[in-house]
Amino acid sequence: MADTPSIFRITLQVSNLKAASEFYSTLLDSKARDIRGSRTYFDCGAVILALIDPSAGGEPARPMPDQVYFAVKDLDTVHGRARDLRCLSKDDVHGKPGGLIVIRPWGERSFYCEDPFGNQLCFVDQNTIFTGK
Repeated sequence: MADTPSIFRITLQVSNLKAASEFYSTLLDSKARDIRGSRTYFDCGAVILALIDPSAGGEPARPMPDQVYFAVKDLDTVHGRARDLRCLSKDDVHGKPGGLIVIRPWGERSFYCEDPFGNQLCFVDQNTIFTGK
């Protein structure tokens, strides 16, 4: 049998760990786990979302170059929280506003947003996720 690797942690860099923890606690409706050092973890299914503030080591925070995708049961509720946080994307995604809940050309019902540190996020209705199969 092949020993196929599995992803267990995704790290996002932020410049203010306290503010990021509050933002993600609200957006994800999840409790943060403070980890020794400049880290906070959120349990997101089998994968941990880790927030790290590299400024403690003198480095600036750098946002991810692409979206992090989350599958959710209740897309409308998450969209409401993102709207309240004023983080909905203003970008165009395949001819539609990214911040609106839309069925994308590949069949996913989703919306896009951005955290206060420039990390791009996408939330997808778990019943419509496209895995390429």
